[in-house]
Amino acid sequence: MKPPVEYRIRPSRPGAHLFEVSCTVLDPDPGGQGFSLPAWIPGSYMIREFARNIVRIEALADDKPCVLEKVDKHSWRTSPLRGVKKLVVRCEIYAWDLSVRTAHLDTTHGFFNGTSVFLAVEGRTDAPCAVTIDRPEGGQYADWALITTLPPAEGGPTGRCDFGRFVAPDYDALIDHPVEMGRFARARFEAGGVTHEIALTGRQDCDVERLCSDLARICAWQIELFGAPAPVTYYAFLVMVVGEGYGGLEHRASTALLCSRADLPWKGMVGLSDGYKSFLGLCSHEYFHTWNVKRIKPAAFTPYDLTRENHTRLLWAFEGFTSYYDDLALVRSGVIGVDDYLALLGKNLSAVMRGSGRLKQSVAESSFDAWTKYYRQDENAPNAIVSYYAKGALIALALDVQLRAGSAGRCSLDDVMRLLWQRHGCTGVGVPEDGIFAAVREVGGEGLGTRLARWLRQAVEGCEDLPLAKLLKPMGVVLEATPAGVAPVLGVKLAAGAGEPRVANVYDDGAAQTAGVSAGDVLLALDGIRIASAKALDDLLARRLAGEQARLHVFRRDELMAFTLELGEAPADKYVLSLAPRAGAAAVALRRGWLGS
Repeated sequence: MKPPVEYRIRPSRPGAHLFEVSCTVLDPDPGGQGFSLPAWIPGSYMIREFARNIVRIEALADDKPCVLEKVDKHSWRTSPLRGVKKLVVRCEIYAWDLSVRTAHLDTTHGFFNGTSVFLAVEGRTDAPCAVTIDRPEGGQYADWALITTLPPAEGGPTGRCDFGRFVAPDYDALIDHPVEMGRFARARFEAGGVTHEIALTGRQDCDVERLCSDLARICAWQIELFGAPAPVTYYAFLVMVVGEGYGGLEHRASTALLCSRADLPWKGMVGLSDGYKSFLGLCSHEYFHTWNVKRIKPAAFTPYDLTRENHTRLLWAFEGFTSYYDDLALVRSGVIGVDDYLALLGKNLSAVMRGSGRLKQSVAESSFDAWTKYYRQDENAPNAIVSYYAKGALIALALDVQLRAGSAGRCSLDDVMRLLWQRHGCTGVGVPEDGIFAAVREVGGEGLGTRLARWLRQAVEGCEDLPLAKLLKPMGVVLEATPAGVAPVLGVKLAAGAGEPRVANVYDDGAAQTAGVSAGDVLLALDGIRIASAKALDDLLARRLAGEQARLHVFRRDELMAFTLELGEAPADKYVLSLAPRAGAAAVALRRGWLGS
């Protein structure tokens, strides 16, 4: 066994957003030691080139400067090191990306993922690692605390709030435990025999007691679904609270989250706001990944190659199935009601059906192309791609209800997930590209399983719309499509925000596309009346009828342009699910098994 690799990270200049990171290697490669920084972070399938944030880097061999040559965009190698006992590489890293994927540092807090700051040592990635995390210097940082799921080096409970030394069995483990430091609110709850903590960074007025209560029910249900004991003994939700934001990234024993201040519950809040339901769904989604993708992994991810894209056609299962279970966990745990859940399903279905890209790209193709298409969306994305998250969740729904109805409630997608957990999550054996189909075939048995495995393959590799109205009928659920409104439409989506009404997307075959309106155009006037905002456009269209002609003026770059267009009829793309008023006993029983009592 090679000697362990020692890291040290210090917020050296918080005001300049700079971390200082060192990596110490004993008995380095005498022919020249190689180092690299990951090009991407697991869970976010896009090459991000974290090495671009390195401001400067140097190497010391037995305390004397040595040559460190850059080999490619994220790799370095020292000159020969014959007789050298200790090699130290030091770098300064710029951290000013307020996201869950990289690193962020200022005078109020610090956050980092290991993929952004810790160099991998060539030939030592399987060796044990230790990292010392220092508090920033200066009295203004004396009250800073720290939270991470890395185990403390001296033993004791994980999740302490002290700076110091932490350990990991290898490099992959080291980079899979994000760190938050600063001043944050902290709360704890128990679920399924596991201690969970929430750290809220940023100004907020959250009703932490209610948040803990709701998350405890969600987490306990998920642990029960896969079966105790949970694969972790401690779990942390690291939440950055901002004015406007949304996002999450899963890790093996924690999740990094970004949320809007208004989405958190407040003391005295009655019921659940839409924002709070969305935040709980996000927490549920990332927690479900503790099993599905962090441990039940595609074979293409075992092990990860962090230097390049790792292609798989299975993200519809690992992200899509997780997206199905995130809201399902809310209703099954009793945090939301059935009507709330059906509304969330309808919202997701509406989003999928509004994009014509679903008719051109399968979710298997979307999974494979995540690196170049889904994570790099442009203005034509709704017309060209389908979300393996959103449609993958609908495929999971369709598969689940077919398993339940076809077996009279004896098996379901829950059984498929438990089989995958036992066969792949507990063993570390990656799921082959046809592994989900095989699991469905086994769970459903001869006849039903074979038929649904064939159906599933066609659903994920084809572009047909799912017959959800028909599939939900045996569950006593009615699905209807209605127009989102009565006013005519232009067939565009405007950019978010309160600024000028700029076109973000132009939908296929709509009035705007037919007339020649393009993404980036700034809408000025409709029939001579100024369009000051998105609301102003809605107000103008509300006074018109579909089929009428209108004159639209826009700025394209710095040129004034005019288009004559025929106002389109509002499409029937709002989907509403409801309980059938006279469902039979069999349907009610199936529905209770699906949604809980």
